Amino acid sequence: MKKLVFIGAGSIVFTKRLLNDLFSYYPELKDTFTIRLVDIDNEKLQVATKMAQMIKKEKGSKSEIEAYKELTPALKDATYVINTVQIGGKKAVYTDFDIPEKYGLKQTIADTHGIGGIMRFLRTVPFFKELINTMEKECPNALLLNFTNPMSMCMWYINSVSEIKNIGLCHSIPATLELISAYIKTPLNDIDYEVAGINHMAWVLKLEKNGKDLYPLLLKTMEDENVWENDPVRFEILRRFSYFVTESSEHNAEYVSYFIKDQKLIKKLKIPIRETINRLELNEKIYQTYKKYYLEGDESMKDKDEQMKAEYFGKKMSTPVKNDQINTPEENKPHEYAMQIINAIEEKKDVEFYGIVPNHSMITNLPYDCEVEIPCIADRNGIHPTYVGELPSQLATLNISQISTQRLAVRAALTGKKEYVYYAMLLDPLASSVLSMDEINNMTKELINANASYLNYLS
Repeated sequence: MKKLVFIGAGSIVFTKRLLNDLFSYYPELKDTFTIRLVDIDNEKLQVATKMAQMIKKEKGSKSEIEAYKELTPALKDATYVINTVQIGGKKAVYTDFDIPEKYGLKQTIADTHGIGGIMRFLRTVPFFKELINTMEKECPNALLLNFTNPMSMCMWYINSVSEIKNIGLCHSIPATLELISAYIKTPLNDIDYEVAGINHMAWVLKLEKNGKDLYPLLLKTMEDENVWENDPVRFEILRRFSYFVTESSEHNAEYVSYFIKDQKLIKKLKIPIRETINRLELNEKIYQTYKKYYLEGDESMKDKDEQMKAEYFGKKMSTPVKNDQINTPEENKPHEYAMQIINAIEEKKDVEFYGIVPNHSMITNLPYDCEVEIPCIADRNGIHPTYVGELPSQLATLNISQISTQRLAVRAALTGKKEYVYYAMLLDPLASSVLSMDEINNMTKELINANASYLNYLS
């Protein structure tokens, strides 16, 4: 059997979703792989293994399930490697929020761009170095499918140090288009779209039905107060910059300099400060339901996770947007791209998806060496990014504001020079709109000290 490795399998939500994708949507693949689950947390690895075994049995798969705590044996002769790790755990996440707040800088998600994103990346660098080195030795022809944030910086680093085949994956684009289809009450099957930019800040460049521009309808729809309140930051960005951006309002609020610095706007736009902390607590509660169900056999906990997520995210919307009877082109495909790509390669069935890849002039007015999120094709020969051309200049400029800080953070990782961390922090759009240079430098020093155990490669 071919080897499919899940690194960070203790991220149970992702592992469950991806295994269900594999066994539910692609019966031709359900007996193809030995599934290798990897995690350093013994209890979470036990939960993930039991879960995988139960899903396998339920779906009638003959796949073998194996558990590993170390990378080397798990990666030996692997065909595909799916990475979902988060380095630092709960303590590091709290540090990413608490230290900046002490200086007056508030954040919402802090995992992709900005101060929190930079720190999360720097903590993850040693892990990626070990992962890439091990893959080059044990499975040099494997394809790495990365879900770990901050996506752009992680992929930029990987592509700077290795020739290993890789792709960065995120579900923000399909989720955004599904939401737009609900806002404008138009089946997604009927919408022609093109999206491009950088991860979490890509732009819906084309939104049409039968050749007719649907942006006027979206602009009209956002004037409905109930709709606007569900996505206020993204609608404000649309109003000012003429295009709808991927990823949620809570994410985009911290990617630009306009909103979080103003307490009145935080209240008006319902920006959820420290949202990641709330989700962290939710995920801990969800994990306990997995533990009770998979390890302790408590049947009352079966599918409790879906109920808890629906209740939590349902409360976040002022008026839930219904999308009844609106089909999507993905209705017979999983929401995540990973298994679509693997199926395309294994079964020689081409699929189009959005991936995070080196730009290499695919978007002509973004830097050649940065990471972009663009349409890609997967087929029997691998993954092929497609040419986009030029972004509207205002959108490219917004992207470059983040690319500039990404470049400096990656430079810190590649050179081991701490000064590049300070440069990156000083140039972050949100931090520089709220704090003085002295405050940013002092904050950065404190963050580096708090993360010293992960950053000993910096000097």
